[in-house]
Amino acid sequence: MSSPTTEKSPQRSALEDVDTDDTRPPFLLSLTEVKLLGIAGVGFFLDAYDLFVINPVSTMLQYRLYGGHSLPPHLEGFVKAGANIGSVIGQFAFGYAADALGRKAVYGKELMLIIIATILTLTTPTGSLSPDGALIYLAMFRILLGVGVGGDYPMSATITSDRSNLRKRGTMLAYIFSNQGWGSFGASLVFIVVLMCYRQVMEVQGKVSKVDGVWRIVVGVSLIPAFGTLYQRLTLPEATRYKKSQEQARRLADEEYDIDELKKKNEATVSITEQPQEPSASASSSDVKTSDSASISAPPPENKTRQIREFINYFSEWRHFKILLGTCMCWFLLDIAFYGINLNQNVVLQQIGFDGHTGSTAWEKLYRLAVGNIIITALGFVPGYYATILTVEWLGRKKIQLMGFLMEAFFLAILAGRFHHLSKPAFIVLFALLQFFFNFGANSTTYIYPAEVFPTRFKAFAHGMSAACGKAGAIISALVFNTLSKKIGTPAILWIFFGCSIAGAGFTLLLPEVKMRDADLIYEEEEKEKRRLQRAS
Repeated sequence: MSSPTTEKSPQRSALEDVDTDDTRPPFLLSLTEVKLLGIAGVGFFLDAYDLFVINPVSTMLQYRLYGGHSLPPHLEGFVKAGANIGSVIGQFAFGYAADALGRKAVYGKELMLIIIATILTLTTPTGSLSPDGALIYLAMFRILLGVGVGGDYPMSATITSDRSNLRKRGTMLAYIFSNQGWGSFGASLVFIVVLMCYRQVMEVQGKVSKVDGVWRIVVGVSLIPAFGTLYQRLTLPEATRYKKSQEQARRLADEEYDIDELKKKNEATVSITEQPQEPSASASSSDVKTSDSASISAPPPENKTRQIREFINYFSEWRHFKILLGTCMCWFLLDIAFYGINLNQNVVLQQIGFDGHTGSTAWEKLYRLAVGNIIITALGFVPGYYATILTVEWLGRKKIQLMGFLMEAFFLAILAGRFHHLSKPAFIVLFALLQFFFNFGANSTTYIYPAEVFPTRFKAFAHGMSAACGKAGAIISALVFNTLSKKIGTPAILWIFFGCSIAGAGFTLLLPEVKMRDADLIYEEEEKEKRRLQRAS
């Protein structure tokens, strides 16, 4: 009988494997699944909150630092790209660590980084540094924040994927990713509520500098769910699927070692039989000792670099590399358009009259900006995610991604071609549909695909690489959008996004459908076939 100190609690044990298969629709979740989504999903809520809150924050800093004038374009791009720059680092580092060290050893550390970086962001000395210096200070800690945010991409995806049965895996991942919509919506809602609280002091008393308090509160609110989730992440047990993948890796390594030893023995036997003279008694004795020694030698200890070596060996085969190429390029091309638009919503808000430039006071301009952000998020973001949740197990990932890229291209072409001629209602409808098909499309499936298509042994690192490629596209958009749009115009930028969407549809063709696909089973069968061929040779 297990002692009380070693026996697992029912709650902790239940989270090792979320659910057994049942007959309910995939989008109906059990209490255990809801608990898991609360742990992993709140993290992704924070990711989106922290990534998209920079839009209103940068506008508020115009009034605090530059008297209402626009931020310097190069520094505005740096501030907006900061979190994405850090995300690339976090996605690579946490993705590799999760595969090499285990999910349990790593999970929660990315949230600790988010908390620390958020607190440091709040210390930005807007009153004592020069305006440009304050922006640089803010951007540096936004990079640190991004490391934690980036780490959450592979961690939340693999934590959820490891614990989901095949029939509901895509739905669970879509639920996790849908928190991006709620995070963005939450940032917009908090912005408008805090701004309403400051109306008296900013509009009536004319103390516009108090906007410094507004943006700090808006950013600081994200600490509440972060602290509320930290303990659960740090104490989440290791998933059974990951444990089995480690056992599988050791077994395959032992088999490979046995094959190598067998080949060495065979080569030694051949060399002995090819000798023209009879072996002497002393030589025979030596051979016996060598043979005995070889037969009892143990497999070499696990090499710290084995994870990287096996990762490279696995993806050196075209059948595997083309899938990694597909997930990386699709995410890269998507995020050029997605973040190009969503990190520069002022261009869109200007078209519908909510860009913060209309109004008699600074507070009124900021209020219109807040309302515009709510409109964009509510119309397109949240509905698109839930369309994916409801259909991902029915339509499959590949169809949704292809449809999403092509529909994005369609609406981007209309917006680009008629940018200066559309009425305000027409523009709002078209932009809402564009946002809808971003999220009922590639923005959701590029997150889902790497968590399903790769075996558990390499899943987190491959997901991190794919997400990092996406963030590379986001960085490009954040750094060049403002400057390039001034040179060639916004419609030309939208045509570039159109081209990226068409190319994304093309790279999607490299990917298999992953509905009901067990990547671990496929990997084991492939490895067994390789071992059989090695023995035969």
